[in-house]
Amino acid sequence: MRKSILFLLAAFFCSSVAQAENVDLQKIENYLNNINTLKADFVQMSSNGGSAEGKIYIEKPSKIRMEYTAPDELLIVGNGDYIIYNDKELDQITNIDYKDIPATVILSNKIKFDGKNLKVTDFYKDNGQTSVTVEMPNSSGVKPITLIFDNAPFRLKQWKVIDQQNIEVTISLFDAEQDIKLSDNLFKFNKKSEKKSNSSASRRK
Repeated sequence: MRKSILFLLAAFFCSSVAQAENVDLQKIENYLNNINTLKADFVQMSSNGGSAEGKIYIEKPSKIRMEYTAPDELLIVGNGDYIIYNDKELDQITNIDYKDIPATVILSNKIKFDGKNLKVTDFYKDNGQTSVTVEMPNSSGVKPITLIFDNAPFRLKQWKVIDQQNIEVTISLFDAEQDIKLSDNLFKFNKKSEKKSNSSASRRK
């Protein structure tokens, strides 16, 4: 009899925890799906000791721009069809497919942790923050992404990914502005105009 009661209590506890987690996952889905645009300063930290900073712009679906400040001469622009990685110092441009990057998760118009397209592999919550780790089972070679949220107010704080060199990269957001009007030109890459704007910024410094 005692074992039966303990079993029922354990089953009830596990069920309650699962229900609470499902509520939190639904909250994360709703939050991400309700973002239309996002502008923020970011700081990038790598597990090998590297660091960088800059500005990030997102317009859903699938548009992104990351401008790295000096001394990092990098620019990432995604126009919805493909992503351009521009190393200005090396004068090198690389095209990247959206399906090859885990950050596709936060750029999608419809995010749902259904276990098919997006599978939750880890979840954690305390008084200060909530984190969820998600992988894309249908995208071979794409590593999981961990999204971390402040709880009060609830907002995206940072995300962590593992790059192709197995280095953990953390992007932290600061002074974020959500659902503001962003210029379409931010998501159009033109090598000449980017060089011009970069040299103008350097002169202003």
